Amino acid sequence: MDFSNKTILLTGATDGIGLKTAENLAEMNVNLILHGKNPEKGEQIKNQLINQSGNKNIHYYNADLSSFSEIEQFINNIRKNFSKLDILINNAGIYENRKILLDNAVEKTFMVNYLSAFVISLQLIDLLKMSENAKIINVSSMVHASNIDFDNLNGEKSYSGEAAYSLSKLCNILFTYKAAKEFAKDKISVNALHPGVINTKLLRSGWGPFGSSTTNGAARILFVAGLKNEITGKYFENDREVQSTAISYDKSVQQKLWNYSINLANKFLSNKILF
Repeated sequence: MDFSNKTILLTGATDGIGLKTAENLAEMNVNLILHGKNPEKGEQIKNQLINQSGNKNIHYYNADLSSFSEIEQFINNIRKNFSKLDILINNAGIYENRKILLDNAVEKTFMVNYLSAFVISLQLIDLLKMSENAKIINVSSMVHASNIDFDNLNGEKSYSGEAAYSLSKLCNILFTYKAAKEFAKDKISVNALHPGVINTKLLRSGWGPFGSSTTNGAARILFVAGLKNEITGKYFENDREVQSTAISYDKSVQQKLWNYSINLANKFLSNKILF
């Protein structure tokens, strides 16, 4: 994999799989944009990566992905400071054992794990179009749900941490397949992956202290990032293309989620999503 001189944006870059991926990318002479939600920690990690790798083209931008206003400011900062984007890795994710409804009435897991990635991807599409071989990579999970209830996306009927997480990861895949078709004309590939059962803070929150190292998770992300641009609209586990759950291929469900997401986000965004 040669990512030399590529501009890569990595969300959730200050912990777990994201941090290990950032460490690997920093060594590859890339123009690396890190995202996190703790400014002190983010700046510390940025400086640490610069010192370790000797790569001075490492940048940090802060945003709480549970806030539309912070997401929008984050996007504006990226657009202001970069003229193109080669790879967007939507890695940020959380696990919440209890239901948290945000001030915008969106359930937090749905917002952070899925909706923020949706908004960031579509709002940065112009920068991705400036690259010859742009890629969007969505980090999903093998535990993505096998069904979706549009009347319970925000836990209106029932809530469990595991169900909310699984739903958000199904939405990542539904978005991947729909976006791959939408952006094919622009030669932007969109793929999703399960990074493995990795012993991270997120896994420990939901399932317990087990799993393999973040090194393995980062390797899975970098494998998908290194795929030929012609490979798009796929889901990967263990560096192999596999089938996701049946409902993820339902084009009417993909379209319904796409429309729902645009309509919801546009209630809060100053710069509306126009698709």
